[in-house]
Amino acid sequence: MREDKSKLLRSLTIDRSANKVERPKSRWLPISAAVAACVVVAFAAFAAFELRRQDQPKEATSQNAPQPASQPQAQQSQQPATNGKAAGSLAASGYVVARRKATVAAEITGKVVEVFTDEGRTVAEGQVVARLDSVLAERDYELARSRVETADAAVAAITADLEDATRIMSRVQTLSQKNFATEADLTKAQARVGVLSAQLRQAQSQLETARIDAKRSGSMLDKHQIRAPFAGVVIDRSAQPGEMISPMSVGGYTRTGICTIVDMDPIEIEVDVNEAFIGRVTPGGPVNAVLDAYPDWTIPASVIAIVPTANREKATVKVRIRFEKKDPRILPDMAVKVNFMREAKANDKANGAAEAAAN
Repeated sequence: MREDKSKLLRSLTIDRSANKVERPKSRWLPISAAVAACVVVAFAAFAAFELRRQDQPKEATSQNAPQPASQPQAQQSQQPATNGKAAGSLAASGYVVARRKATVAAEITGKVVEVFTDEGRTVAEGQVVARLDSVLAERDYELARSRVETADAAVAAITADLEDATRIMSRVQTLSQKNFATEADLTKAQARVGVLSAQLRQAQSQLETARIDAKRSGSMLDKHQIRAPFAGVVIDRSAQPGEMISPMSVGGYTRTGICTIVDMDPIEIEVDVNEAFIGRVTPGGPVNAVLDAYPDWTIPASVIAIVPTANREKATVKVRIRFEKKDPRILPDMAVKVNFMREAKANDKANGAAEAAAN
């Protein structure tokens, strides 16, 4: 009985060793097959990529071989654009300056009586802009003119005496030839003529001196009227009526100028260019100028000259630029930025000539 029960129990137990052997076979076999397939596919793809890469240089060589002449043309067509960009990128900043600007002052010391101009007004060359107190100068001029009249009258009187003495000397000479006059009378008449001739020359010299003195007094009187040295616009008025003015500073409240005048015609631009790029600037080359006050307004300009000196501290060279068109909006001391366009235009012309020659 016991043996039957033990056999029965053995038959009901699970054989785990058999499961261990069969499980790996049933689980890892599909996975191994998938890995092998992936390896095969990867190897095939790698082989196809290698074959394709080896064929590409041959195709590129076959395509580029008949076009050796087109490649330099492309390089030539791209090179001017690069040069033009480099030329246009050369920029500098500076200010608008007036070549003729003067502070009008008197040549003498005096008190300002009237000022006939103000800021913003236009004056002509020689126009009176102010007048100084000229009472003493007028008196001096009148005195000088009186001396001229006195000297002129003295010359006229001596001239009349000389003419009379000359006639007397002629009569005495005639009478002396006929023995009706003595030698002493003739000598006396000749001496009188000589004395009057000397007095006449002296009077004439005094008359000339009086005229020069009168002219000088007139010039001094004219200096009391201060005139504009050239036509322009008044940008600053310094003196007021009642103030003392002098050509040189003497201290106190004495001023040295009446007003400042600017000639708006020869107005131009002065910029500082880095000396490393000054070789790209040529006199006469075109320039585009843009005022900071009008950033959307491009003004055509050109290079006047390169000042032949460099600033050691800033390592820059000054360049003068003219405006091609005048405009009342352009004022002195305005900030401005410029772009030098000479090389770009030169390259454009060269490209045009090359294209025309090729066609």
